[in-house]
Amino acid sequence: MSSSSDSESGWAGGSASAGQADAVIVGSGPNGLAAAVLLARAGLTVAVHEAADEPGGGARTTEAHLPGFHVDTCSAVHPMAAASPFFRTFDLAAHGVELLQPPVAYAHPMDGGRAGLAWRDLDRTADGLGPDGRAWRRLFGPLAEHWQGLADAALSDLRHPPHDPATALRLGRRILTHSSPAWLRGRARFRDHVAPAMLAGVAAHAIRPPGSAPAAAVGLVLATLAHAVGWPLPRGGSGAITHALIKQIHEHGGRIITGHRVTSLAELPRAKAILLDVTPAELVRITGDELPARYVRALRRFRHGGGATKVDFALSGPVPWTAPGCDLAGTLHLIGTRGEAQAAERDILAGRHPDRPYVLAVQPGVVDPTRAPTGADTLSAYAHVPHDSSVDVTPMVIAQVERFAPGFRDLILAHHTTTAAEQERHNPNYIGGDIAAGAMTLRQTLLRPALRWDPYATPLPGVYLCSASTPPGPGVHGMAGTHAARRALRQRFGIRTPPPTA
Repeated sequence: MSSSSDSESGWAGGSASAGQADAVIVGSGPNGLAAAVLLARAGLTVAVHEAADEPGGGARTTEAHLPGFHVDTCSAVHPMAAASPFFRTFDLAAHGVELLQPPVAYAHPMDGGRAGLAWRDLDRTADGLGPDGRAWRRLFGPLAEHWQGLADAALSDLRHPPHDPATALRLGRRILTHSSPAWLRGRARFRDHVAPAMLAGVAAHAIRPPGSAPAAAVGLVLATLAHAVGWPLPRGGSGAITHALIKQIHEHGGRIITGHRVTSLAELPRAKAILLDVTPAELVRITGDELPARYVRALRRFRHGGGATKVDFALSGPVPWTAPGCDLAGTLHLIGTRGEAQAAERDILAGRHPDRPYVLAVQPGVVDPTRAPTGADTLSAYAHVPHDSSVDVTPMVIAQVERFAPGFRDLILAHHTTTAAEQERHNPNYIGGDIAAGAMTLRQTLLRPALRWDPYATPLPGVYLCSASTPPGPGVHGMAGTHAARRALRQRFGIRTPPPTA
């Protein structure tokens, strides 16, 4: 947000050693703040330490290029926040966060002026897919009907039986089907090319080739949520979510200390629990030689995946999409066919820059006029690139938008590019531009960050990991922080029934 809103939020830098706390959180991303809310509501004194001058991690909003044009530094669209058990209880609306629903959750434009449109209404979406409408309805209908069970399973700690085993089983069967070889999937499942492209576009959020099991899981969950809770954008930007969490922490006596990058556990105040919203590599750095060598070796085997280069555009007007309906979408997947998506993501894994990269574009102005001056607009685009790429792919991003919206180039007033290699400077958790905080391989989806029954507790008593490098993985859902905080409450404070978050 702007500097004026920052001062109103009440966070301020301070002495890292000032005062004492029952619990200390390092990192103020959504997971760290969710953990802080839960611990503070349990009556504990809580201190949150953040390396940046502004809290929020991947949920911040700023003026990146021109005054009056507000863009999100990372996460912009929030189906996970709408579905998350933590945020469902926290109730963002009750805390002043207005989640705005674009008429179309996401669009997938194709060459020739046609697009697949994911409306909130499943039947309307299916009707637009012609011969594949029935298959789409059959694929997502049962999941959307039981979306809470789906969300609870997908956002669990992946260590305990799901609350809704039937829905979890439906999801698992579909993941297996859509990550199987084509001859097992049955080529007749989708007869046209638009529906497969739509599903591939959502699956590519995992920065993995569509068709892999983790990508299939991501695609099925996110596509289901489009028909269940939508893909909303917060009015004013993602920073609104951060502001709401911080306000709750302050109301329960918690402190936010910014501008302090923790270099050692020794510099933190004494606390019964320390929760680290950091990557495994940062955990090793902060703890020094205190961790057992075997655990350190396991953490060092943790791998980071492909990167993302972000390009934010200030525009003189809305993007002139060729395909009808794209102007109503909050999110667009710009890649073309399923085959193109697979080829582009395979290039990323091989360390190559595709000529036509997968571009995930967000146009908040569809529902939020506060993001740009009157008559103007913004577009934020992520292009998938190899890990730690320092290549400025802005020309390729512009070309990919122009492919589906001729004349886009003429609307650009300014742009701001953050390469994958530069992402880590803005958020230390995005190593090499890996905004998923760890490669979404099958092993690292189920066993992140290491092979342990409790992925949050470390061998150091009272020290927990609560970042997106633990289950359930990336996204603004707060559940990694929630799972870690519940363990800390039980194991360190004897509180077996966690307090409500609202």
